[in-house]
Amino acid sequence: MKQLLFVFLAFSCLQTQAQKTDRKLQQQLETLVQGYKGDIGIYVHDLKKNKIAALHADTVFPTASMVKVPILIGIMDKIARGELNYHQSLTYKDSLLYEGVDILGSFKNNEKIDLSKVMMLMLTTSDNTASLWLQGLAGTGTRINAIMDSLGYKVTRVNSRTPGREDIRKIYGWGQTSPREMATLFEQISRRQILSDSSSEQMLRLLGRNYWDEEALSQVPAGIFVASKNGAVDASRSEVLYVNGDDVEYVFCICTKNNQDKSWGPTNEAWVLTRKLSKLLWDYYSR
Repeated sequence: MKQLLFVFLAFSCLQTQAQKTDRKLQQQLETLVQGYKGDIGIYVHDLKKNKIAALHADTVFPTASMVKVPILIGIMDKIARGELNYHQSLTYKDSLLYEGVDILGSFKNNEKIDLSKVMMLMLTTSDNTASLWLQGLAGTGTRINAIMDSLGYKVTRVNSRTPGREDIRKIYGWGQTSPREMATLFEQISRRQILSDSSSEQMLRLLGRNYWDEEALSQVPAGIFVASKNGAVDASRSEVLYVNGDDVEYVFCICTKNNQDKSWGPTNEAWVLTRKLSKLLWDYYSR
């Protein structure tokens, strides 16, 4: 853990020194969010030119289902340590059920499923039953948060079912992050700087299979590789993307909270803005 923290801090210091703000893009972001009815944070990093644009990028927001990225890292750390096996067989129990419309929740008691498939369900379909099961297998939120801290992430945390975080859970829900931290997490995974080369590569492949592709992901051409994760509850909609094409490579995260529009259709204000932001960035970098 100490070595990982050293690598992270050294990378962050060099990155901070070299980064410059893309003033043109910054102005476009500021124009884009004018009049938004809620709180919004955005962090964009052009990995080709090492330029950023940001709005309230260090503000803490609810993760909703983006919390599944730290859970993934917790599981991958267990696998790297030999405490879990990627293809090991697990036994589903009715006691694991989280009420909803999850695929895993439709399993019968004592049915078998590979760990790798539970991970796929957590990230691809955002299955909450699978996610809470994996959170426990990773050593609970307490251990996952310790890993996040060791990697230099100061606000990205699991709150739900984590002793000592009950009060903050009332504010942020299952988990919390900032646009800068969540985007940087994806950037470091893409740079193979989380846990190990092989662990990062596996995580990147897993994050590139998102079923929920109708918001930010929908604005990137289908032939381009994208790793992504969404999060949504009534008053908070968020998404993080790593985009890699022939001439473009960038990462961005948009987080919202206290949204007045709590609807669940495609015209939801946060989702409309998310699509506009993603299109703006794709057009800006691919021109």
